[in-house]
Amino acid sequence: MTPASHDADLRAWLQLMHRPGVGSVTARRLLNVFGDPGKVLQASLQALRKVVSERQAQAITATPGAAEQNKLTQALAWAALPGHRIMTLADTDYPPALLNIDDPPMLLYVKGRSDLLSACSLAVVGSRNASEQGRRNAEHFSEALSHAGVSIVSGLALGIDTAAHEGGLRGVGASIAVIGTGIDIVYPARNSHLAQRLAQDGCIISEYALGTAPLAANFPRRNRIISGLSRAVLVVEAAAQSGSLITARTAAEQGRDVLAIPGSIHAPLSKGCHCLIKQGAKLVESIDDIVEELGRLPDCSQRSPVTTAHGALPQCEDMLLRALGFDPVGLDGLSARTGLDVAALHAQLLMLELDGLVESLPGGRYRRVN
Repeated sequence: MTPASHDADLRAWLQLMHRPGVGSVTARRLLNVFGDPGKVLQASLQALRKVVSERQAQAITATPGAAEQNKLTQALAWAALPGHRIMTLADTDYPPALLNIDDPPMLLYVKGRSDLLSACSLAVVGSRNASEQGRRNAEHFSEALSHAGVSIVSGLALGIDTAAHEGGLRGVGASIAVIGTGIDIVYPARNSHLAQRLAQDGCIISEYALGTAPLAANFPRRNRIISGLSRAVLVVEAAAQSGSLITARTAAEQGRDVLAIPGSIHAPLSKGCHCLIKQGAKLVESIDDIVEELGRLPDCSQRSPVTTAHGALPQCEDMLLRALGFDPVGLDGLSARTGLDVAALHAQLLMLELDGLVESLPGGRYRRVN
């Protein structure tokens, strides 16, 4: 496809999706009959009446007003900026995982690395009012998995989502934020800096048109994209009525695995996770529980090596545990013992800590647990 024809196709997609009363369900019905957006827009009123309501047919055949033309111009200008893209359902690199869900987005506004949308991904979700332990779990699990090449998907909300993105951005897998506003709006505003980092090193996507405000109804709907992109969904903390349970339910309906981290029977933020476990979600205690569920990743004894200035890290567990011992030691000391750089050690120590083999201590020191 030439650049000119691609621009014409994108313009037709935007024109169709900007027409009043045309949502994804109506658009899919029209495309099933007429083939592509250009043919829908060229169809006669009589032909359209056979597929959609009179009001929708009138809206599709009407001459676009100034407001609609302005939206179209803004969207095309936004897509022309570096690192920006509007992906359509017909694009050959449209995320394959989303093609298999019941209601795939007709358009995806993408800011950042669109290649991540086809990577092996895990959704990490949970409460906005997370506990300190919950945030640590989300961040550490996400970082360890990202170092193993898994992209971390979440929703840019406060609490667990924020911690998951922070952890994911530290590894090669990076992180994907699926938002419930127009992609030109950061919500909540306090995550503006995180959004900038995601746009640079990860990816932000939205199905909503530019300028779409943070409407309450949009966030449950975007959850189907969070789960749809992912091989599995990990719920870190959730109250009994948490919105994270919507993502978990959607994941189950899409055939994705649901994982949950248990907590105290007295903690309100554990009740949602315990409910999911009772319903069949996999109980997660360590990184290996997730690796086992994802399947394609190496098991604990064959973890993907971390490349350092000294080469790949061989037999990471045995070598690090022998070098670590049971007396506290800092990263610099451990680096001197092993000849490996601090960044590589930090990544592998996170995995060992999540497996319960290593304990982190104040002052950046570590020791073996048993």
